[in-house]
Amino acid sequence: MSTDTAIETVENLIQPLLQEDVFLVYIKIKPTNNFKIYIDADAGLPLEKCIKINRALYKQMEEMGLYPDGDFSLEVSSPGIDEPLKLIRQYIKNVGRFIEVVKLDDTRLEGKLLEANEEKISIEITEGKGKKMTVNQIEVSISDIKQTKVQVKF
Repeated sequence: MSTDTAIETVENLIQPLLQEDVFLVYIKIKPTNNFKIYIDADAGLPLEKCIKINRALYKQMEEMGLYPDGDFSLEVSSPGIDEPLKLIRQYIKNVGRFIEVVKLDDTRLEGKLLEANEEKISIEITEGKGKKMTVNQIEVSISDIKQTKVQVKF
């Protein structure tokens, strides 16, 4: 089975398992038939949901005989904070947080994500300090974004 076919099959199996506000971010397969499935939820993703989905999906894959010798493994988790945002739904979920955007021309922007939709995002960028501080709102087209990561601020 090709990697693309395996991913498509697992996508079809997992969709009915994603309830409430849970959504699939992406799936990747390592050479040892190790499926890494990243899911997220609009209101946060408890570990119990990942475990429940993992068990149900594993059972379905076994029953289907996708890997008759059972030589596959499955990891279901949310993308880590260091993983780039991939879906508009993830941008929307992170409105109000600080992000770093790398545009296609490698320009970097850091600021607070104010708004996100299918076409663009709005970022509040603060430059300088004290009396020289300026706050600007910049819009970036989704098609101009190479990568966006949430920044952890303490």
